[in-house]
Amino acid sequence: MGILEKFSLEGKVALVTGGAGLYGSCIVEGLAEAGATVYLASRNAGNCLKAAEELQRKGLKVIGAELDQSETESIARLKDKIISEQSKIDILVNNAVLRPMKSPEAIEDFDLSMKVNATGVVNVTRIFVEEMKKKKSGAIINISSIYGVLGTDLSLYEETEMSAGAPDYFFHRAGIINLTRYYAAVLGPYNVRVNCISPGGLFNNQDPRFVERYNKKTFLGRMANREDIKGAVVFLASDASPYITGENIMVDGGLSAK
Repeated sequence: MGILEKFSLEGKVALVTGGAGLYGSCIVEGLAEAGATVYLASRNAGNCLKAAEELQRKGLKVIGAELDQSETESIARLKDKIISEQSKIDILVNNAVLRPMKSPEAIEDFDLSMKVNATGVVNVTRIFVEEMKKKKSGAIINISSIYGVLGTDLSLYEETEMSAGAPDYFFHRAGIINLTRYYAAVLGPYNVRVNCISPGGLFNNQDPRFVERYNKKTFLGRMANREDIKGAVVFLASDASPYITGENIMVDGGLSAK
């Protein structure tokens, strides 16, 4: 097999949680463009079905589904659906994130954040990985953030209506990075690779003042775009990275390397 063939995901079945969101839509499209059959799922099944239909019109194999990752029954139903329709799951992308905590003082929202973003991620992984263990093959990709590694830079947000975020986001984005290392260790004997990517800011028509400041802090002088996110995930999902596990790849234009 030549090196370009190793990047192909033809014949693979993938699930992307939170697949209709800003980052999720990039990931779903990239995996499908590489040949995978991709399920995109979130609590808003309508958004997922609509996003799937748009990609189907491009000739991509994408299926919308419902998933509330705070509920074990919902996770199990989705797993049963995928296995009944595809007979396997090769790739799991833990991308879904809930951000109910709007300020450091909104402590009543912290529990809900952890139920979805911590317990939920572990539960999705626990349930889906059983299918990977049976066939001794699989790739799990966790999506974190530069804010799982770095503290916030308040100067980026000055004189804008944008927020630097709340503590729950920093807490669970950091946690998923070390959770990646844990699962890489325990699933290695089953030939299941577990990696993480920590993207920097994705351009989405943010306040021009924020964009200008952010660009100056990266080596490449720009924010991330959709292709940047696609490439990293496809690489980790494919046979082009068979000896990579337990890693957290910074996809941030060099921001964290300064």
